[in-house]
Amino acid sequence: MANKSKTKETKSTSRKKLIDLLNEDLQREFQAIIAYVNYSQVLKGAAYMNIAAELEVHAKEELGHALKLSYWVDLLGGMPAVTSKPVKTSEKATEMLRFDLENEKETIRNYRRRVKQADELDEFALGEDLREILRDEQDHLNALATALGENTPDPGVAD
Repeated sequence: MANKSKTKETKSTSRKKLIDLLNEDLQREFQAIIAYVNYSQVLKGAAYMNIAAELEVHAKEELGHALKLSYWVDLLGGMPAVTSKPVKTSEKATEMLRFDLENEKETIRNYRRRVKQADELDEFALGEDLREILRDEQDHLNALATALGENTPDPGVAD
């Protein structure tokens, strides 16, 4: 009987940590929404018109991610975050795209870790939603790398 209680306690603690981490992910999604809305409007020049339109699409996708994360935070017993991580901006288009590329790499690293954490807690539906989000984030990373004329970097997995 003591072992069941210990397992339940460990899972409960892990669930609380997962909620906290999902809220950090949610704050990154809010950051991305703000950045993509801003960047899509201020990027100027013929070289950036296609990526500016793509960033508008990304902003809408990030909103969908935020809604999914909010759903899961609530379902798991938490209160969804309401603030974003800080948003960097610049007068230079390449700097804005570089900021986005770095943010996407961080986001992908964290979602890769989050999928594993959800699966460890037997939250398989959450894991599937995270995989869908991860697929979108990888597409964003590819588009940003292409816009910068670079190969798509491998972001790795967060510790």
